[in-house]
Amino acid sequence: MSKKNIVITLVAHQGYFCPTSIQELSHPEIELLFSGISDTYIPLLNMFETLDLEHIPFKLSLVMTPPLCTLLADYTVQEMYVNWLDKLILLGENQINSLNKTDEMYPLVEAELNRVKKCKEDFVAVYKCDLLAAFRYYADRGSIELLATAATAAFLPHYIDLPEAINAQIDAGLHSHRQFFGLVPDGFWLPAMGYTSGLEEIIKSYGYTYTILDSHGLLFANPVPRNGIFSPAVCQNGLWVFGQDYTAEDSVIGAGGFMHKDVYRNQNRDFAFEATDQQLAGFLTESGVRLPSGYKYWTRGDDNKLYDRDAALLQVKEDAETFVRKYEEKLNKASQALETDDISIVCAFYAKDFGQTWHEGMSWLEQVIRLVATSSDMELVQCCDFLDYKKDLQEINPFMSAATGTGYGENFLDTKNDWMLQYARKACQRMNQLADLFPEDTGLKARALNMAAREVLLAQSLDWPKMLSEGLFPEYAEAQFKKNVQSFITVFDSLGANTISTEWLTKLEQEHPLFPWMNYRIFSKKQ
Repeated sequence: MSKKNIVITLVAHQGYFCPTSIQELSHPEIELLFSGISDTYIPLLNMFETLDLEHIPFKLSLVMTPPLCTLLADYTVQEMYVNWLDKLILLGENQINSLNKTDEMYPLVEAELNRVKKCKEDFVAVYKCDLLAAFRYYADRGSIELLATAATAAFLPHYIDLPEAINAQIDAGLHSHRQFFGLVPDGFWLPAMGYTSGLEEIIKSYGYTYTILDSHGLLFANPVPRNGIFSPAVCQNGLWVFGQDYTAEDSVIGAGGFMHKDVYRNQNRDFAFEATDQQLAGFLTESGVRLPSGYKYWTRGDDNKLYDRDAALLQVKEDAETFVRKYEEKLNKASQALETDDISIVCAFYAKDFGQTWHEGMSWLEQVIRLVATSSDMELVQCCDFLDYKKDLQEINPFMSAATGTGYGENFLDTKNDWMLQYARKACQRMNQLADLFPEDTGLKARALNMAAREVLLAQSLDWPKMLSEGLFPEYAEAQFKKNVQSFITVFDSLGANTISTEWLTKLEQEHPLFPWMNYRIFSKKQ
């Protein structure tokens, strides 16, 4: 590890929804999941295979949250996704049939149709509808490191004075990770990189070796790390902390980021929102709701200019070279200034940015990997590669930080969503009381307690306040949050009155099959 090292970490997350309760594909979360599968997860696996076949070494870190894993492993979701692809194939074929081969739109429609058909072939024939098994394959080979995370992406600093709530999130997240991947992870991913003093004690107690903080979590630490973010540091209790370079994501999707180049595909203009009802026959939902189809034919720079993939791929190569050159220079300068060979830097991205947000993003990532593989001065590594190598780490007390808002997660507690936290915290407190009041219960009462625990975990999800803050399906987010809280209250009141409706409980269990192994005692006080 004498080279200068770069760690690329991708975070894949999806808010949980109940597949069996969805009547049609107008659900706001399901289109996000399906586009994630088609535009990000399958292309990511295909990239791994391509690099593998060409014997190009690669190492990445990957976070796949429990709600996302639960949905990807759900047979109903898998069946719905295949049906969704069939509708897209029909839509593409209808477009092809309405065009002449000489029409300038024809090759664009044909290319997108072929991409959808390949998605179906890859999902059904290549990956056998089991994407998690494919990711586990590359984890077993050491090409990717899978980090565990909290159960429902809760913003943990909001619960630092309620250790039982944080324990429940970490406990359920770890159990879920082992259930899906059969692996004991070294690293723990803090949702939104939300950190405050005291979290390191809880994280370390579950056997984790390291976590990743936003850059100012290290740069404002006491004492300030002598190597800044270019080397891991260690907390007093032995938990390693790596600092991410906050400029990495900004260079990709920020205001002046690569994805905004005029030549790239416009992801905000979709054929399905411009076509007639007749052109969308077989694709429109029963209620007539229009959903993004993925058939997007225009560039970002000019609404009337058709997309040129060849030109976009040339720009991808140039932007990848710019990114790699920037980090070579940054790491070289750090090495000279710090006078050490142990130089590393972490670049963390949301997986959805590669494919969903930025259509050419996966091609860019592949080019970056290829360029680093040929570099004589830089190497792709994983955080776990450091664990047996460097022992003289500087001890620090990290500073409170997050990788959202202005660096402190204040967007999860603004004027649009601040009312949510008081309900989520009160539910956590009452769940802790229930766990201590009924420590050995079984049968129907245990089922009710397990259901209550699930609802509390779901109410803690940062998806709901985030959606309200950003104005993304706020009515849906508010309704889901209220349903989680109300379901918990119903269980709480029923236990108090010693009258539990078996019919109601069974229905709720069917609606929220998340964490089928749930044990409500994860909310108990630790001895």
